[in-house]
Amino acid sequence: MKSGQRRVVIENVSPEINCGQHAAKRVVGQILEVSADLLADGHDVLNAHVKYKHQSAKAWKYAPMELHENDRWAGSFKVEKQGLYEYTVEAWIDYPLTWQHNIERKIEDGQQVNVELEDGIQYLQAAKKKSKADKEYLEQLIAAFKNTDDYNFAIEEAQSEKLHQVFLTNPVKQFATTYDKLLPLYVDRKKALFSSWYEFFPRSTAKEPNQHGTFKDVLEIIPLVAEQGFDVIYFPPVHPIGTAHRKGKNNTTTALPDDVGVPWAIGNKEGGHKDILPELGSLEDFQEVIKVAAEHGIEIAMDFALQCSPDHPYVKEHPSWFKWRPDGTVQYAENPPKKYQDIYPIYFESEDWENMWDEFISIVLYWNKLGIKIFRVDNPHTKPFGFWEYLIAEVKKVDQDVLFLSEAFTKPKTMQRLAKIGFTQGYTYYTWRTSKSELIEYMNELTKSPMKDYFRPNFWPNTPDINPWMLQGGNENLYITRHMMAATLSSNFGMYGPVYEQIENAAVIGKEEYLNSEKYEVRHWDWKKVTKVGQLVGKINKIRKEHKALQETNNIDFCQIENDRILAYFKQSQDKTDNMLFAVNLDPYNKQGGWVQVPKHKLGLDNNHPIRVTDLITGNSYIWNQEWNFVELDPYQIPYHIFSIHY
Repeated sequence: MKSGQRRVVIENVSPEINCGQHAAKRVVGQILEVSADLLADGHDVLNAHVKYKHQSAKAWKYAPMELHENDRWAGSFKVEKQGLYEYTVEAWIDYPLTWQHNIERKIEDGQQVNVELEDGIQYLQAAKKKSKADKEYLEQLIAAFKNTDDYNFAIEEAQSEKLHQVFLTNPVKQFATTYDKLLPLYVDRKKALFSSWYEFFPRSTAKEPNQHGTFKDVLEIIPLVAEQGFDVIYFPPVHPIGTAHRKGKNNTTTALPDDVGVPWAIGNKEGGHKDILPELGSLEDFQEVIKVAAEHGIEIAMDFALQCSPDHPYVKEHPSWFKWRPDGTVQYAENPPKKYQDIYPIYFESEDWENMWDEFISIVLYWNKLGIKIFRVDNPHTKPFGFWEYLIAEVKKVDQDVLFLSEAFTKPKTMQRLAKIGFTQGYTYYTWRTSKSELIEYMNELTKSPMKDYFRPNFWPNTPDINPWMLQGGNENLYITRHMMAATLSSNFGMYGPVYEQIENAAVIGKEEYLNSEKYEVRHWDWKKVTKVGQLVGKINKIRKEHKALQETNNIDFCQIENDRILAYFKQSQDKTDNMLFAVNLDPYNKQGGWVQVPKHKLGLDNNHPIRVTDLITGNSYIWNQEWNFVELDPYQIPYHIFSIHY
């Protein structure tokens, strides 16, 4: 077939990430909607479908596309397997449907259509070749179209919905146009989309003060974390810590003999990235932690930090992996004004880069073989994009279950690029989005822009590196609302455990850093201390597990409420069976109220249809008869509503 016979033009296909260079993302069970502008000359009827298949499949599958408005067509399909899919758009002039459309108009106008009926026989015969189920019906029509004695029956069936469906399900794709790209789609396991992370330092788990915690101590913490409903425990690096230029408490550059150092300063004479800090225990002890966590429904996430202490074995074994200065030293890591005198950065432009890449990949695969399937990657934006794209692809070849969280608090487009090249989830700017307008704008960017198809946010109110300005000196109410929004705006969220629950917010003056930070010293926590923050964390984690609407991020719609101190939003599950409404008082000091507009159109209801809303925190239930309803929130009680909607 010559290309000149193709009359349909396909434009603006979505999702298409970087001209098809990178994959869109979904998890098993999700739906991918594909849309495109479809144009053709004249007035003929167009038809189109999405072609898709898993990388392991030989045959294509097809999902019908429908016209929405202004020549924009859309179709969708559900992904059922992990791994790589391909999809594209195929469109054509649908001559059978064009024939049916035209004959309907002529019949409506009272015209005789004998010739048109005879012309339609070719389309009936084409459909008969494809459809065994409709063979008898089509033969009956062919006979009727030939026999003028059956004219009334013929024109009735020519316009029938039954024939329309036969043509739709048995398309004649003569002169079809196929989009010139096969677009990639990567499908992860469900934890890529829905996870609750809890971070703590294993060395701060000892029962007695001034003692170094061990993995055996961690075994007693795991049930407490599980009881709160978390399904990921993230440890900062658990490897040997360097002694050269070791940092002391509060980031002092001179360490005392009992200072334990920064876990991210990896490596000493006892080993490097494939070894365990002896003070924490043995490799067998760590494997026991992985096993016990799994028994409690928790996965262990390891920190993957590609940097070295001056004592790391790599420095002697592979000196070309570091950039040496004329005075024979290596420039330590910096992120002005921060200085990391105890860390050597990797020189990725080394001539030995291929061996370096292979070694770094082997680190991930080493821990993966021991049962680790989640890696939180430290500062990935300071390493080449090409390296990460290669590493992630190589690891996925071995184990598709491996997930990577990008800890990149950096420029927006850099964060987006890391997501495009394969990072499963990414840290976000949520930590610094505080006002109603900022939160709405940021959430719309994440969930309504092209980012929705490749960037999976993971919301953290704080981290060991970041003691946000707004939390410094903040009261309990503020901690409660910041956690609640992290856990309900995003389906992936995390918190820096005991520090957050126990409102440990003393800061280094003038900086977003913790005073007496665990990065530099062992802390002692009362792990069984009951706090209001901790109790609500547990309740919300339970709600998240029970409600499908909270297991997605992109399903959010913000609701009108005439009060800038209250944020209201609605979430609906993919199957529309779970509907939830949220209202949050952003003022941690004063009671706030306002009239919230319920999006009843999303429920398929008219504005006067009554609904029952049940607050899943307090258990209180209300009947709302109107579209607009009043809410009032006291920050010193529960500063938010989490409503389940029934009707």
